[in-house]
This record gives sequence, structure tokens and C-alpha cells, in this order.
Amino acid sequence: MGVGAEKKWLFALFSAAFLSFLIFISSICGLSSSFYSYSSQKPYTLSVDRGPGHPPAFAYYISGGRGDANRIFRLFLAVYHPRNRYLLHIGADGSDIERKKLGAMVNSVPAVRAFGNVDVIGKPDPVTYMGSSNIAAVLRAAAILLKVDKGWDWFITLSALDYPLITQDDLSHVFSSVRRDLNFIDHTSDLGWKGGQRIEPIVVDPGIYLARRTQIFHATEKRPMPDAFRVFTGSPWVMLSRSFLEFCIFGWDNLPRTILMYVTNTMLSEEVYFHTVICNSHEFKNTTVNGDLRYFVWDDPPKMEPHFLSTSDYERMVQSGAAFARQFAKDDPVLDMVDEKILKRGSNRPAPGAWCTGRNKWLTDPCSQWGNVNVLKPGPHFKKLSKSLSKLLEEWKSESNQCR
Repeated sequence: MGVGAEKKWLFALFSAAFLSFLIFISSICGLSSSFYSYSSQKPYTLSVDRGPGHPPAFAYYISGGRGDANRIFRLFLAVYHPRNRYLLHIGADGSDIERKKLGAMVNSVPAVRAFGNVDVIGKPDPVTYMGSSNIAAVLRAAAILLKVDKGWDWFITLSALDYPLITQDDLSHVFSSVRRDLNFIDHTSDLGWKGGQRIEPIVVDPGIYLARRTQIFHATEKRPMPDAFRVFTGSPWVMLSRSFLEFCIFGWDNLPRTILMYVTNTMLSEEVYFHTVICNSHEFKNTTVNGDLRYFVWDDPPKMEPHFLSTSDYERMVQSGAAFARQFAKDDPVLDMVDEKILKRGSNRPAPGAWCTGRNKWLTDPCSQWGNVNVLKPGPHFKKLSKSLSKLLEEWKSESNQCR
């Protein structure tokens, strides 16, 4: 390839980066007709108390692809609580029939109809494996959740391959004593092999401008590491504070937009974007707790995704003190074990908590009736999460593992 052709190629790449940035902004601004809302007759149930002095609330973004409607619904039921907010997304590779099916299943839950705290994205995002359209979808989800609900404290990303290891009463109880500006994000600036193989290569995600999903493609040249900011990387699965997401979305500082432009042409940008923004922000870099609260088992040598978990992993998984685990095969028996032994959840029913008051749990769904949704009743498994979280917070206080 000649010099002139190479310049044209690079120009096309960075033009695509700018185009993707415009797509990000348009997705954030144009929310009104892009999702289905399952609301109560009232604007919002007044018995849900939020803010200081009350248990924390979580905003869940649960995503999947073609054929994942049932898996998303099962995961949603496993993490449901009236105090939280939920956004469910089947990517553009799925069909409108699947999205309507998911919406119908969600609307069949009595608590969802009463509390109106669930939305299903109706205009899906394309998501290309290893491409920047992944981070575009997450940013859009954050923007929607910031717009539709002003009371949640933390944003949690889950996929159809994930599952909780604790109840929502456990999670809220443990996080009731945690500062609500803290961000739980696995991160490091020690890039190692990722620097040369994922950060320096220039890639384009066709998902940002083509209707059909295809694989990313690569430029022949690499770019030098930036000197205007330091690149961080880590787990793509995060638990972020509302204040930090407002910083990323509303952007009173130009840093989030600058880094967004950079990672548009970066492989696996969801492993780079939030990590780099938060660790280069003077306002937020001291709020980073270095952990993602997830349980993984990696193959040796490690592959792109962690090992699929099974019943043989159950005891180690439960004893880990993690809040969530991945990845699970569809309807694997280990999920039934988690439902039965930890969540106490029946088929096609939400995981019960102190808010559920139905008395005959064998004949009816105990969560089809409810009392005070601001009361928590943690079970025996919260102690393991509390112990692992205390260790992470001790490291955070010592600044030994913070944005380094």
C-alpha cells in the first residue's frame, strides 16, 4: 500500500471514530421513543424511599443477543427488587419478536406492573464482539437510566451469561454502610501485552455504521500510546456511582469525550473506557475500589472469556464472597442450585425478599403481594460478601491498589 493510500485509510478510520462519537451523542439525546416502559398507573410508587438514610438502590443494565430473551428474563427475576431500576437490552442481532416476548414476560410480573421500574429497549444497539459499539450501548443505557430515574445510587452491568450469588436484600444491606460515591472497577495501568496487541492497533467497528453486524477490521499501522492521559485497563464488568456516570454522560469536563474518541478505534474498548476516564480524573480517581465483585474461572492459558461454570464449581463460587459470577451455559443445573440454595426462587418468580408478603409460597408467588419495600432481611450469605468487600475497602483506604 502506498503512502497516499495509507493516509486515506487512516483518514477513513478517524472519520469513523468521529461518526461513532456523533452516534453516541444522538443516542443519549434521543431517548423518548427508543424503549418500552412497563409502568404502574401512578408515576412512581410513593412507598419507595430513596437517598441518604435509606438502603441504596441499584440501576441494572442487563444485555444479551439473539436467542437470549429467556436467559435475560431469568437473570432479571434473580436480581429483581422494587427499590431498584432495570433496563433490559437484546442487541440488534435479535428480532423484534424476541424483544416483544421479553417485554410480555416482564409485564407478567405483578410487582413490575405495580412499581413500574423496568424498561426494555425497543430500538436496539448493534454490538460487535471486540468493537466499540459495546461501550456505545453501555453509555446509552447509562443515559437512559439517568433520565428515567433520579434515585438510584450504583449502576451495575450484567449480561445474559451472568448470575447473582446473593439476594438483593443481602446486596443492599452490605452496601448500606458504603460511601455512595465509590466506584467498583477492576483496573491497572500495567498494560503488559495488551499495550501492543489491543491499545496500539487501530481498529474500526462496522457496527457503528453498518446495519448488519460484521467483525472488526484492522489498519496496517499502529498508533503510539497517548501522552495527554494514561491508559488503564481491566474488567469490563463494573459497578459505578451515579455521580461518576453523570460526569461521563453530561461531560462538564472534556476528559470523558476525549477518551471516548480515543477508544472508538480501540479493541475491546469496554475494558479501557471507564477505567481510563476515572483514573485520569482528579475529581474521581480517589473513588476507585479495585475490584469488580465477580467470580471467574479462567482457562490456562486464559481465553477471551472465562471458563463456563458448572455444579463442580458451586462450593468455590459460593465461598468466594463475590456478588455475581460468570459465565454460565443456558439452563445449566448450577443455576438451579443457586436458585434453590441461595435465592430461594421458584420458577418464573422473582427472588423473594423482606418486601414479599405472600404467605402460601407453594400455591402462589410470595412476591405477588408486598409490604414495606424499604425493609431488608439479609440471609446467611451476606457475610461472605461483607468480608470480601471489607478487604477491598481496606486496600482502598490504604491507597495501595488505587489507580496505579
